[in-house]
Amino acid sequence: MCANIVVAEDDAKQAELVRRYLEHEGHAVTVVEDGRTALETVRHQEPDLVVLDVMMPRADGLDVVRILRAERREVPVLMLTARSTEDDLLLGLDLGADDYMTKPFSPRELTARVRTLLRRNRRGPDPDPATVAAPAPASEPEAAPDDEVLTVGALRVDPSRHEVSVAGTPVECTPGEFRILAAMAAEPGRVFTRARLLAELHGFDKYISGRTVDVHVMNLRKKIERAPRRPARLITVFGVGYKLTDPAKNVRHASS
Repeated sequence: MCANIVVAEDDAKQAELVRRYLEHEGHAVTVVEDGRTALETVRHQEPDLVVLDVMMPRADGLDVVRILRAERREVPVLMLTARSTEDDLLLGLDLGADDYMTKPFSPRELTARVRTLLRRNRRGPDPDPATVAAPAPASEPEAAPDDEVLTVGALRVDPSRHEVSVAGTPVECTPGEFRILAAMAAEPGRVFTRARLLAELHGFDKYISGRTVDVHVMNLRKKIERAPRRPARLITVFGVGYKLTDPAKNVRHASS
């Protein structure tokens, strides 16, 4: 899977190491040295993925990912950070990054994570109509599962359009948040373990932290719950995971 990747890293030796390993994988790599140039390059190139260092001049990595998400750019972002505290690491995910790595890191691990993000985020081109054989006629063609609009009470998830709304109000979701929400909306009431939700995010990749799921759930609650600290829709099942429910049904069941 060849991709166009922007690497934003102000440490020349670190940037060269990352570039060599990614190019060895067959990717086209553009290296920039500061946050503002990273933003301009992403806007111009519309790359398949961004590898983004946190500590950079002229806008740090956290500011860059915040701006990218505010501009509704869904490019996957892998953040690199020398910060080791959990709060610092989770802040990047909270702002919309898809994954993070702490320095020093293994270049082979980085390329593995890049492959995982590309596999889960890249959309293939539409097929050329001239090269696709016409399907056999059918009296009642069935809609593809991805075309179904998923509803859980007032929550509406449209996988084909990548749209979410609550009571008719649009909700902006990052790619990771959307994948979690779509998976849970397809099976409302089912308890999803963190391992299952990690599989929805990144496949069965051993490098991704389970805390990633918790951060995405926290962010989703801010967007789809009336009271995020007292969730009625995206509920924690202690010791197991999370489930998506219809708050109206929960109230009826509680009063019966």
